[in-house]
Amino acid sequence: MRIISRKPLRKFSETHPDTKTALDAWYQIVRGRQYASPHDVRKDFPTASFLGRRRTVFNIGGNKYRLVVDMRYDMGRVYVRDVLTHGEYDRRSIEGTL
Repeated sequence: MRIISRKPLRKFSETHPDTKTALDAWYQIVRGRQYASPHDVRKDFPTASFLGRRRTVFNIGGNKYRLVVDMRYDMGRVYVRDVLTHGEYDRRSIEGTL
């Protein structure tokens, strides 16, 4: 999959250094795959959540953080939307701004 873009991952890991290894591992796994459906993603990431047709949420760092992406299976692209702490994710979920 082509990941657009890696910059938010790097930026988040600068302020939360404990996420660097996990975000780098996620990047390497996803970059090396060609997912056709959420079912395929679940094979690599059993705790991933799927919100609607495209939105996927990955647990990062032992469930302390959330990586929110849009998966475009038809185009082979993953658009990074947000990297959030668990608390930020919960607030945005309640507000409906995910």
